[in-house]
Amino acid sequence: MTDVTISLESGRDDSREAGFGDYFALLKPRVMSLVVFTAFAGLIVAPGGVHPFVGFFAILCIAIGGGASGALNMWYDSDIDRVMKRTQSRPIPAGKVTREEALGLGLTLSTFAVVMLWLATNWVAAALLAFTIFFYVVVYTMGLKRRTPQNIVIGGAAGAFPPMIGWAAVTGDITLSSVLMFMLIFMWTPPHFWSLALFMNADYDKARVPMLTVTHGKRATRNHILVYTILLAGFSAAMFATPLAGWSYLVVAVVMNALFVKGAIALWRRDETVAEADGYRAEKAFFKLSLAYTFLHFMALMVDKALFSFGFGGPF
Repeated sequence: MTDVTISLESGRDDSREAGFGDYFALLKPRVMSLVVFTAFAGLIVAPGGVHPFVGFFAILCIAIGGGASGALNMWYDSDIDRVMKRTQSRPIPAGKVTREEALGLGLTLSTFAVVMLWLATNWVAAALLAFTIFFYVVVYTMGLKRRTPQNIVIGGAAGAFPPMIGWAAVTGDITLSSVLMFMLIFMWTPPHFWSLALFMNADYDKARVPMLTVTHGKRATRNHILVYTILLAGFSAAMFATPLAGWSYLVVAVVMNALFVKGAIALWRRDETVAEADGYRAEKAFFKLSLAYTFLHFMALMVDKALFSFGFGGPF
């Protein structure tokens, strides 16, 4: 038996050395970018202020914590990552990094991120970051993902905490405004991922992940997308009850929710035969729209904060 065969059995192909890019890929950089952006938005729109260096370090700690969650998720899910076409190129199934290395990296970075955020800001922000990591890894990845079709609904809370953490890093508290930022992402997550599942269903079925499309079918998934999209529009409107929303947010909320609800209705009306025949174009378009939805909502909040600071406009 060759050395390469032995290495493959242990999870790594030693015919090539793992590089920085392989370890960085464990942190799910694309997901981390959303974490950083929404956490930064929460920090910017929070009342009061924070020293730029402290703010930068806080966002860095949140990013590291989010990346640590990704590494721990890949450690635990490496078996199904090998099965799903979408995830087969990840570092562990590709044989670039071992499961043990991913676990060690995830635990080390988690500890570092939480402790340093506590020292740099306050215990509330650190506690929220610690709970976010715990929720994503233990509650979602280990507990829900393989057991219930509501995995995305409940597990979506992990991705919704970053703006609350950014807010708490400045204020040291939790308020209605930060909770509504949380709810924007929490209610957005199901239609976002379910639209992806509509055209990636074969992957989830093959990996035996009980996504709603697998357990209840695509018709039920389309119904759920419509319901959650309407509820999301309600929480988007509720932001007007806070001091955060101004004219920029009004324009974005009206336009994006109109487009999102219209898209959800279009998906709800779709026949599976027609959808499959045209390559799920409407579903893919809705998925792309969902990416713009979150980005523009949080960008509008930051624009309004800047306008308020310069004396233009004001909250509703």
